[in-house]
Amino acid sequence: MKQSRLITLGIITMVALIFVLALSNSIFLTIDPGQRGVLFKRFGGGLDKQHVYKQGFHIIAPWNTMYVYDVRVNESFETMEVLSKNGLNIKVELSYRFQPDQEKIGYIHDEIGVGYQDRIIIPEIRSATREVIGKYLPEELYSSKREAIQDEIFQRTSEAIAKKHLVLDAVLIREVTLPETLQAAIERKLKEEQSSLEYEFRLERERKEAERKVIEAQAKADANQILNASLTDKILRDKGIEATLELAKSGNSKVVIVGGQEGGLPLILGQ
Repeated sequence: MKQSRLITLGIITMVALIFVLALSNSIFLTIDPGQRGVLFKRFGGGLDKQHVYKQGFHIIAPWNTMYVYDVRVNESFETMEVLSKNGLNIKVELSYRFQPDQEKIGYIHDEIGVGYQDRIIIPEIRSATREVIGKYLPEELYSSKREAIQDEIFQRTSEAIAKKHLVLDAVLIREVTLPETLQAAIERKLKEEQSSLEYEFRLERERKEAERKVIEAQAKADANQILNASLTDKILRDKGIEATLELAKSGNSKVVIVGGQEGGLPLILGQ
């Protein structure tokens, strides 16, 4: 009797162990770094949108289901053809970075599901790109307005997907392909504008150099005028006498002749 009970207990234990092992993937769950989980309670009210499970080890009832989302910033690419303001067909390649709102995983799963990129982000970014580029000319997209265009695409898309608990990190225009004839015309125009700017720069430089020379000449003229006004005959005579006296003190042989014409300076003749 005792042996029969032991056998029965052993069988029950073995069945329970097999059952636990079979359901271990459903009971024991590890959420990896960069992930969040939301639990669907089959007999407890359905999807628990308020509670977000963070990374680490979790134990859940085997009849419940944990849905795990990648919440890291992801990058994707989109290539599309759009019409510019003047009706020309332009090929644009975009890259964009996005992630779900970590604290709203339950709402995302309830309203959209794991395919939120295909259902929400891609349609919104395509719509915003068509609307924005449709307001600009091809040459603006190709050069001067490129940064403003991608910023506007980002703003429009970001506002649209935020309503669905999604976060847009950046939108970048990677490449713009125009019709060959138009691209060549734009490149010629840009080259001509560059040459014109360079010519204007040279003219401005020459003009400033001319102004500098005029100012320098005027300064010299003013200095000479002031100097001439200060050099009277008496001052010149005194300076001449001072120079003669200094020369007379030197040890070199010389002949000093005092006098000369009226107002003249002494003459010094050296041997």
